[in-house]
Amino acid sequence: MPFQPIVSQRLYQQVAGQIGELIRAGQFPAGHRLPPERDLAKSLGASRPVVREAMIALEIAGLVEVRGGSGAYVKAPSEWVANRIQGGLMQVLTDAGPSPFDVIAARLLIEGETVFAAASEATKADLEGIAETITMMRSAIAFGEPSEKIDRLFHTRIAAATHNTVLPPIVESLWDGQFAPVFTALSTRTHLPQNRAATLRDHSRIADALLAHDAIEARTAMRAHLGEVLRVLMRDDDVEVGTSP
Repeated sequence: MPFQPIVSQRLYQQVAGQIGELIRAGQFPAGHRLPPERDLAKSLGASRPVVREAMIALEIAGLVEVRGGSGAYVKAPSEWVANRIQGGLMQVLTDAGPSPFDVIAARLLIEGETVFAAASEATKADLEGIAETITMMRSAIAFGEPSEKIDRLFHTRIAAATHNTVLPPIVESLWDGQFAPVFTALSTRTHLPQNRAATLRDHSRIADALLAHDAIEARTAMRAHLGEVLRVLMRDDDVEVGTSP
């Protein structure tokens, strides 16, 4: 028999694939509300974050509609995105990007230590550049303008302030993961972009610690900041899958 291509899937893709196959086979008919997130997690032996990501992937694939405060409902076959189902697997699932929760967990590990190093290595010019992003974000919020690029700049300038040439591209790549479809969809659903006041507060705390060259406080503040991002992504406000109305 000919060689078959090796398919490497993230965990949420595997979960979405299982559910997607059940939908395609008619186990969950059109209009059917899928089981609650916690029940799916138990049945599949997966964590709730993974199930949440899988639901996002299924929504991107056009198989389900997630209704805030109600749950995930199966769409009619006529509503499925054309040509998304190939060989029993939804091609879109391979394009949805890295796990949002993995991305933030990696940032917790890497950026916590990055800011720790920056606290002792940052020059006056580095600190001025970091402080500038605080002013830029404050202005963006005041005028109702997007601040995602400023947010990213704050973190990449901290990485540059370590004067370790390896760290900035690592932090950049982690941020690239936050613009992948699955991360963007989850952020939108949990209203993460609207959490800007808290982000500005956290950034200010981190910047103050860097200005004081307090490495321990800088790391603590960074971890608290990213921990808040995780909390927002997991909160149940308008995102609980399959809860009772």
